[in-house]
Amino acid sequence: MPVDPDFKRALNGARLTTAEVLYHLPDHPGLLQTFLWQTYDAAPDYPRLMQFLDFWRREIEAVIHTVRVAHAGLVKPAEWRGADVEYRLQ
Repeated sequence: MPVDPDFKRALNGARLTTAEVLYHLPDHPGLLQTFLWQTYDAAPDYPRLMQFLDFWRREIEAVIHTVRVAHAGLVKPAEWRGADVEYRLQ
């Protein structure tokens, strides 16, 4: 059975990385839009993220305003926490 390449990356130290890209289009410079991108990448250099941003700059007309990056820790069991509140919609 083949092993998922992202799982292999995680075992080799890559972490689930989320990038939030704020950008604006040339015809609407006052309107910021957001794009979320996720992959397994190696901190602190983030080579896959840098490759994606280079592609964006070359191929997409939208101008990047800000990029925020977050990453999860090493491979570990999933965590689950219950909420102590309940909301009802009527």
